[in-house]
Amino acid sequence: HIDQIMSSHGKQIMQAVTLILEAEHSIEVKEQTLCILANIADGNTAKELIMTNDDMLQKIKYYMGHSNVKLQLAATFCISNLIWNEEDGSQERQDKLREMGFVDILHKLTQASDPNLSDRAKTAMQQYLA
Repeated sequence: HIDQIMSSHGKQIMQAVTLILEAEHSIEVKEQTLCILANIADGNTAKELIMTNDDMLQKIKYYMGHSNVKLQLAATFCISNLIWNEEDGSQERQDKLREMGFVDILHKLTQASDPNLSDRAKTAMQQYLA
């Protein structure tokens, strides 16, 4: 139902997500906010709300490089959902994210010491190779 929710309240939800990610909040609050983004990125049309928002993409990129593994994992999950290659428009999304440097970050994260993060990054990289 994410597409239905985002078509009705997407602008407000994206504003709230932005405010939380930019403000001083705990790691746990930011992690849950990134999980909200990952769920948005799982919608068919809702993912365009993220893909057309370069500021949001930069925030995801920032959190993929964060020192906290929980934030890195949640941000990487967002990207995985955006690039899933079995969905319409995946090639265009993959191309844009590649141009923005996400593939380089994913490649680095495949070497992460945390096995969950490494596995998530490897899974995302496989979407580019499929």
